[in-house]
Amino acid sequence: MAEPAPDSQADDHLEALAEALRAGTLKQARGIVSALHPAEIAHLLESLPPSQRRIVWEMVDQDDHGEVLLHVGDEVRAGLIDAMDHEALLSATEGLDVDDLADLLQDLPDAVARQALAGMDQQYRQRLEAVLSYAEDTAGGLMNTDTVTVRANVSLDVVLRYLRMKSDLPELIDSLIVVNRYDRYLGILPLSTVVTRDPAMTVAEVMNYSVEGISAQTSAAHVAKIFEDRDLVSAPVVDEQGKLVGRITIDDVVDVIREEAEHSVMSMAGLTEEEDIFAPIIPSVRRRALWLGVNLITAFLAASVVGQFQGTIEKVVALAVLMPIVASMGGIAGNQILALVIRGLAQGQISKRNARFLAAKELAVGACNGVIFALLVGAVAVAWFRDWRIGALIATAMIINLLCAAMAGVGIPLLLRRFGIDPALAAPVVVTTVTDVMGFFAFLGLATLVLL
Repeated sequence: MAEPAPDSQADDHLEALAEALRAGTLKQARGIVSALHPAEIAHLLESLPPSQRRIVWEMVDQDDHGEVLLHVGDEVRAGLIDAMDHEALLSATEGLDVDDLADLLQDLPDAVARQALAGMDQQYRQRLEAVLSYAEDTAGGLMNTDTVTVRANVSLDVVLRYLRMKSDLPELIDSLIVVNRYDRYLGILPLSTVVTRDPAMTVAEVMNYSVEGISAQTSAAHVAKIFEDRDLVSAPVVDEQGKLVGRITIDDVVDVIREEAEHSVMSMAGLTEEEDIFAPIIPSVRRRALWLGVNLITAFLAASVVGQFQGTIEKVVALAVLMPIVASMGGIAGNQILALVIRGLAQGQISKRNARFLAAKELAVGACNGVIFALLVGAVAVAWFRDWRIGALIATAMIINLLCAAMAGVGIPLLLRRFGIDPALAAPVVVTTVTDVMGFFAFLGLATLVLL
């Protein structure tokens, strides 16, 4: 029998846990929680209302607290941390990898973070401080310092004996990193090469020189692109002088990719990717009210354009029936283009050299769609209101607005990007406003000229 899909398993765990909590069988609920991976526990916690979340959190083994805190969103993590005492927080920092601990320490109270740092041995603290010295959304902030390095002049036999002497190897290690005596990065030595080539050969003879180290200042999004393009499992990280400072593994990159995708979706609604779906009412109202207020202002702007043609609408009632069609078609077309452009910007596919071609292409698409739907809507309007002039007006306005949607869909995100504003956050409301205003203005303005 085929195993259920992960989403189905998560739903089953959530349903079983909810049923156990309703029935008051806490022992059964504790058994369900203890059988789950920390990431699965984190998913369950994010799927529960705050009251049940607190109960389940108390059932989580203390040894898993640190891992679970790393997997939940920022907002849920903050709530869980607030509910933990000083000793429990210190315990949660134990046993974590350096890169994970660096992420968690930034969310802990200052007193706890200082005590955690004071309790570390000097070598571990230096490794942690090396990660913390870089911004969180850079390669340096993502990296772990648990590298295994070898010199180019040693034989593979020496490398094999060296690996056997080590008690364990870091997770997700697929290659050793080759450095010189000054720790400058030279290349990588795949483990598959170590075990399949002649042990008498030197590292220099079989190592891969073509894999470039990733600069510690590289953005997390660009790191994810490098891993995607090169199908990497891990990659070395170097400083400005080319000195090895750590390595990044695919598990950290998967987190970046997920966060980028969530950011794109949530930002278009004016929310953050760390939004707690079960957050209290008042904070949710406060966050969403700001974006609703911005949209209200833009709605009044569109309404003011309509108000300028109130006399025209009063004399030709058919215009009030048809004008939402023009604005709606423009809005949909603009948001289609906007989605493509934002994705292209995120993936580094759009730059100055091809922006003009993209704009010309989208204008051509807008013109073609404009003509197609102009003929369709115009024919419907003529049949409906028995007036060819109204059909011609809405057809013309449709073409104009779809052309405006094309220009706005391409131009606005590029302009926002140039000014350092996140296009996913600000562009949707601007594009919608432009298409609404231009749709109403074109339709009602032409109607004023032709029908009155």
